[in-house]
Amino acid sequence: MLLSRLTPARLAVLRRARRSRRQEGMTLTEIMIVIIIMAMIAAAVGAAVIPKFRDAQKHTARMDAESIRSAVESYTLEHGSRDCPSVDDLIEAHELRRGARTTDPWNTPFKIECTGNEITVHSAGPDGQFGGEDDI
Repeated sequence: MLLSRLTPARLAVLRRARRSRRQEGMTLTEIMIVIIIMAMIAAAVGAAVIPKFRDAQKHTARMDAESIRSAVESYTLEHGSRDCPSVDDLIEAHELRRGARTTDPWNTPFKIECTGNEITVHSAGPDGQFGGEDDI
């Protein structure tokens, strides 16, 4: 088609069509801005969730240690033993079920200590080393 044969109205329609084709889609800048905003939201959520996750791990370690301590008390009452049982002894005596958690949330075995009538069960805590400030 020759442009000289087109009426002014037809030219206006063609210009609008050309303009609307150019406006389809998103620019790279717009996509980058959306990605940056999504990354900022993900970072904010991570910053809020991670401390709660660590608190939950500590709470789980305390509850598991208390469960093992109760099993040791039951074992010593039932067997009349002054020796401190191991986790394996507790499982064999059916004081702990086979699938019970015998390690803390950081995969360190619990440490059982019996002194006199006092029974304590320790977790090494997040660092995995007994004797630190983070022990539970």
